[in-house]
Parts: sequence; C-alpha cells; structure tokens
Amino acid sequence: MNDEGIEIGEEQDDQEFYEHIRVVVDPGQSLLRIDKFLINHTKNATRSKVQQSIENGNVLVNDKTIKSNYRVKPNDIITVVFAHPPREIELIPENIPINVVYEDDDIVLVNKQAGIVVHPGYGNYRGTLVNALVYHFQNLPNKTLTIENPQAVLRPGLVHRLDKNTTGIMVIAKSEIAMVKLAKDFFDRNMDRKYVALVWGDFQEDGGTVTGNVGRHLKDRKKMDVFPVDSEFGKHAVTHYKVLERFGYVTLIECKLETGRTHQIRAHMQHIGHSLFNDDTYGGDRILKGTTFAKYKQFVENCFTLLPRQALHAKSLGFTHPVSGKYVHFDSELPDDMQSVISKWRVYANSNTLEE
Repeated sequence: MNDEGIEIGEEQDDQEFYEHIRVVVDPGQSLLRIDKFLINHTKNATRSKVQQSIENGNVLVNDKTIKSNYRVKPNDIITVVFAHPPREIELIPENIPINVVYEDDDIVLVNKQAGIVVHPGYGNYRGTLVNALVYHFQNLPNKTLTIENPQAVLRPGLVHRLDKNTTGIMVIAKSEIAMVKLAKDFFDRNMDRKYVALVWGDFQEDGGTVTGNVGRHLKDRKKMDVFPVDSEFGKHAVTHYKVLERFGYVTLIECKLETGRTHQIRAHMQHIGHSLFNDDTYGGDRILKGTTFAKYKQFVENCFTLLPRQALHAKSLGFTHPVSGKYVHFDSELPDDMQSVISKWRVYANSNTLEE
C-alpha cells in the first residue's frame, strides 16, 4: 500500500494497469541497443518510456534485468511491462454504502470494507470507492496529482489508498487545501498509521523492525518483493511491528509504517517468514505452521472460509488537520471476519491441543 502521496499501484491484477510484451529476437538479428530495438518493435513505445521501464526493472532479457546499453542478441527472449497510457474516463457516481467515521468541511474519514477497490483503473471503472465518493460527496477536489505519477488518472479526494482486501481507516480530502496538505504529509511521512495483522508463526522477540527496499517482483509482476537496502531495485521501506497476542502457530501483531510502499506490510512479513494469514499473493493461504493432523487442517480451512482474504486491517490514523492545525486521531474496530478468526485461534491455543 503506497501511502507516500498518491499511489500508482492498485490491488487489481497488473494486466489492468500494464501492457505485457514478449519478443523472441530473430536468429538473424544484428547486435542493437535494447532501447532502440524495442522502439522499432513495439507499438507506441518512446525512447523515454522504454528507458524508464528499463530503469524500473520492467524489461527482462532471458529472465534477467538489464541496463539500457544492453545489446540484443539473436534468440534473446525479451519481456516488457509498460504502464498503460492514462485514459480519460467519466467517473460514474454509484450508490455504494460508505462507513463514515468523521466528517467536516475539509476531510472525511471512512472505514473501508474488504473487497472494494479504491479507485478506477485500466479495465476497472465501476464499483470502486471513488465511484461511491462522487455519489455521496459533492465537489471533491479532482485533479491529476504528480507526487508519484504524473500520468495518474483523476482520483477525487484520494491522498492514499488501501489494498482491495485490506480494511480500515482512510482519510479523504474534501477541499483543495486539504488535498494538497494531506498529500504532502503522506509524502513527508508525517502520518501515524497503525495496522493490525494476523500472521503465520511465532516471534522470538516481542517486537522488531523490518528494513528492506520494496519494489515490483522481477519475475512475478503481480506482487512486490524485498531487496537489500543498497539494491538498485525497489524503494526504501521500514515497518515496525510488535506482538499483541500469541496463538502458537499464528500471532496477532501491530505494524507501524515508517514508509508506505505498495504491499509493504505483506511483502515485509513474508520476507521475514511470517506471511499474513490467508494472503494468497504472498503464500499465506497455505498451512505454514502446525501439525499434520486432519482435525487441525480442517480448523485452518474453516478459518480461511471465515476470513477469505489477507488478515490485515488499518486500525488507526493520526495526523495534523490540514485546516485547523490540530492533531486528530481516528481508531476503528477490527472487522467481524478478523475478530471471528482471532477468537477461534484464541480458543484453539488455550485448549492445549497444540502439538508438533
């Protein structure tokens, strides 16, 4: 979840935002710089677009990233991911229920439910939170913002987002001044954001910090990956966590974001061996810890049924009000699906049935 200003990513599949290209180089191809090769062999590709994709690690040759001075050789297999060009779309108001936590003339806080995409994107223009916002609120600030992506589609009121299946607190700007100041606060990391997650495994310590660049996975473009802090890939990311409750095979934790990268908590937790419970993108939808007993397997599968998504909730959000200048803080209850699964694990852990 990339809260650093306006996000460019979304929980939807990447093909909705990116153009995927695969080229097998002709056996008779002479040596040629890859940027020139792609310009000649790809529709609507400009030199700057190609070079930016190479810099972002979105151009692979034989499954390996390359630099722009790489020379294409016969039989090379080139795969490319280009961001789709912006599409001017009409935002259609839709009467989708919104759980409003707080509202004044400049901001509105909503408690986002699971299963709803935050904003329209390529191939997905209906049923989003933005469609609901333009129905329920008039004259939301609506312009292309350039903090992260100068080609971002219009996203009225949005200054950050949550993944499709992540629940919790979001702030929406209702005025131009609120949008500008809140976007800057997210960019400057002046937001106090805390999440609650249920993750696989137990921790030796009661808390810790995960530091590692988060960026698009080099082979699976639908997910993020963690790279060394001195890597050329990804962006600096820091997640602080502390244990709230231990259940043996799973643990309830609180995460505090120092940065806000796309899927940061989900990628960082997988990186340290604690994938979020039932996170199908990062391996948490399998039984990662526990016994081989059929009864235990059925218990976990029942939990997956109760919570058909990653166990992640944006619990609270604190920030300086963009107009009054006062510090405000908003909290939310865990959604019913997470509460139900946590309760089941609490009973299971206390029943002395944990066996290796």
